[in-house]
Amino acid sequence: MNPSTALPAGIVFTQPLTPIAGSLLLSFLVAAIPIAVALIMLGVLRRPAWQASLAGLVTGLVIAVGAWGMPVGLALNSVAAGMALALMPVMWIVFNALLLYNVAVKSGRFEQFRQWMLDHLPDDRRLVLLVVAFSFGCLLEGISGFGTPVAITSALLIGLGFPALEALTYTLIFNTAPVAFGALGVPITVLGAVTSMHPDTLGAMVGRQLPFFAFLLPFYVVGLYGGVKSIAKLSPALVVSGGSFALTQFATSNFISYQLTDVLASLVSLIVTVGFLKVWKPEPDPAYTVVRSQAQASGAQRVGYGGWMPWVVVSVVVIVWVNLKLFTIGEAKVLWPGLDKAVFISLYKKPYVALWDFQPMGTGTAILLAAIITAAWTRTSVADFFGCVWKTWVQTRIAIITVMMIVGLAFLLNYSGMSYTLGLGVASAGALFPLVSAFLGWIAVFLSGSDTSGNALFGNLQVVAAKQLGLDPVLMAATNSSGGVMGKMISPQNIATGVSTTELKGKEGLVFARTFWHSVFLTALLGILVVLQQHVMPWMIPALPTLHH
Repeated sequence: MNPSTALPAGIVFTQPLTPIAGSLLLSFLVAAIPIAVALIMLGVLRRPAWQASLAGLVTGLVIAVGAWGMPVGLALNSVAAGMALALMPVMWIVFNALLLYNVAVKSGRFEQFRQWMLDHLPDDRRLVLLVVAFSFGCLLEGISGFGTPVAITSALLIGLGFPALEALTYTLIFNTAPVAFGALGVPITVLGAVTSMHPDTLGAMVGRQLPFFAFLLPFYVVGLYGGVKSIAKLSPALVVSGGSFALTQFATSNFISYQLTDVLASLVSLIVTVGFLKVWKPEPDPAYTVVRSQAQASGAQRVGYGGWMPWVVVSVVVIVWVNLKLFTIGEAKVLWPGLDKAVFISLYKKPYVALWDFQPMGTGTAILLAAIITAAWTRTSVADFFGCVWKTWVQTRIAIITVMMIVGLAFLLNYSGMSYTLGLGVASAGALFPLVSAFLGWIAVFLSGSDTSGNALFGNLQVVAAKQLGLDPVLMAATNSSGGVMGKMISPQNIATGVSTTELKGKEGLVFARTFWHSVFLTALLGILVVLQQHVMPWMIPALPTLHH
């Protein structure tokens, strides 16, 4: 930018894009250091997620101030803004979702739910994994998101006899299928807002990418767990489970409503798969028999559907809450003091708006209401309910700190300009951009832990790069969201929340190491699909609606 160009009033910092010797390559490498530090701490040194996040944050502050020239006060203020977002709404949703889980445990409904699974599913851990981690986990993702499905479904799998590390690993991988449409389509809504594209079109495009992976994942995970022979023996169930989810995900996102995509796809998959397993049974395999205690075996066929009550309640409450727009009650759009429009985005040539959307009646509060209704319905005492609140705090306090630091780092990278340097470096890949576009979304969600935040960060950058390179902007914007879901399984936020209900607290690095290469492989597969959709199958890309003035 020309120094003589007048800047808008209030600007105190202009983001440099190539501060290291004027070189994009060198600047890209330096900007990547905080991310590399967090990755190495987690994956190589196997440190707890809070330590990895803290190391990345401290490194980011040093580079933002020392190399990017960001004022210290502004750098700390951007971190504070990110931490505020981490608390509300992200961890407020997570806290209340885990509170609902603890109320379900205390009231005995979770044990009933576990017993229902034992009674109504085949005596095969591979199929239990399919129904619980895939179909049921995707339903929780569609309602709440932000890591809570990982915590709840992994706890359920552990209760059904899976080792904790296996339960978390497979749940994290399965969790990629619904993330782009999670929390009632919020990631797609945000993507539409930042790219000025119609969210229905973007949702339709994502719905022409992720169903391929939704269909693949049951085969992929069962293959990891039981080998190629398990895929062959269970292929009818895998086709039914993945196929019903994929077809419903495509149909809903393209012809009904992207907001309802996950809820409908997971419900259809859950109902169809459980129904199919009533009429089709695999050949028994002692190696995968569900281990039952004597009490569990004697209790078979005596448990009704009461265990489903907490999950039905939260589904109904959240859907009604969103449709009636109750989340807007008391809403305050706070322009963050000292940060709003104090930074000039050189790449987009406009001031950086720092807006915190404070929603005291947001989705987290709806889930809290569901927890209270569940407690009242099951006649859980007031003392026991507040005991669940305390237990939830003990479970989540480290995760809350971790998420605050990792989202604080994401905001620091955004406001300092390091994120835009990273994005510009990736966009310079030219003809290879469709292949690496998915990894741009992957990086954003690794940092922020949220496909919503990843879309806000790099969604528009994908469009800018696409237009410069003559690529389809709808495809690249959607790929940011689809690529982001692959980064969810290695995000410190997601892993920290996931381990909160297990004995793996403090061992997030172990979980990260188990999921990292699966994350890279699936992102690379998506990149190949994007190349094909751009150059070989452009008919798969929906057209933006014509605007009539």
